[in-house]
Amino acid sequence: MQTIDFHVHLLSPEMRPGRLPRRLLARFLARWQGIDPDEFLADPYSAYTRGLVRLVRESACLDKIVLFGVDARLDRQGRVVHRDATVCAANEDLLALYRENPDIIIPFFSVNPLRPDALERIDRYVELGFRGGKFLQNYWGVDTREERFSAYFERLRQRGLPLIVHLGSEGCVDSVHACEGIAMLEQPLAAGVTVVAAHMALSYRPLTIWRALSRKSRNFSPDYFRLLELLADHANLYADLSSLLTPVRAGVLAHLAGQEQVHHKLLFATDYPVPFSMVFSPCGLPLATRVALDRIANPFDRAVAALRHFFPEDSPVYSNHRKLLQPGGMGIPARQGARPAQDSGSTSTSM
Repeated sequence: MQTIDFHVHLLSPEMRPGRLPRRLLARFLARWQGIDPDEFLADPYSAYTRGLVRLVRESACLDKIVLFGVDARLDRQGRVVHRDATVCAANEDLLALYRENPDIIIPFFSVNPLRPDALERIDRYVELGFRGGKFLQNYWGVDTREERFSAYFERLRQRGLPLIVHLGSEGCVDSVHACEGIAMLEQPLAAGVTVVAAHMALSYRPLTIWRALSRKSRNFSPDYFRLLELLADHANLYADLSSLLTPVRAGVLAHLAGQEQVHHKLLFATDYPVPFSMVFSPCGLPLATRVALDRIANPFDRAVAALRHFFPEDSPVYSNHRKLLQPGGMGIPARQGARPAQDSGSTSTSM
């Protein structure tokens, strides 16, 4: 059995390693995420895209990935005021990569609703084969509750497009705290959009980081518990597991594994290329198990193997994507040369 990773980032062609400290960090992170460090320093975008495609094709656990960039930050007149040099990949960059690898990539667009032509862009990207949208409204400083965005969400509903919405703390780009919370789901849910809440709405603050490293439920974010309630109440709401293997979110895994009433609404996701190490994870697994997991070279297979300790192979977490994306339909071709699933008893590979 193979699954779909519902949360993968395309990085910007403009990203650069920078000076020595950042170059050293870039080498380490590239190696840890299965990308050649020398190639990454020489040509970051080409190395990243080649490495990403190779890792997905070599994975024993993945069939495809939902891939997206991030639109720029705009002012209230729709003018670009900031474009992050790492995460702000254009939809056109994604389209080019998708056309080269249509059997393993499911493209989601990112369109800031402050763009004057946002609705026209949605229609155009759908015609080009995009299957949903991604919101990083906390980076954009967009409060999704504003009435001015109602037409945007109505267009998504009319087009039958799922929308991934960032929830919780953000550590990779500048973020407006007021736009990180569970309230960002209110208007798209009310409009009838199929919404995917990212990162289980988990938040952390530097001064109380110990709470994020805890496995005790009293230390979990209030929005996490509210999300569990909303998942049970709203047929059009799902949530992904992206970044739940990072130290500041992994403590919740055992608790979430026990919330079987919402497992039919959870989606396997990694947040690649956000790195994670099981050795330093507060997830509660024995050290020997965590060491063995970190030896799995392919980060996607490592993530599946780790999550299977909390969500077994027969969990709906690995197949719920079928409710949002119909394999083989709507322009999604079957994967070419897909590898068969490995023996489920193996620790180094999964599914």
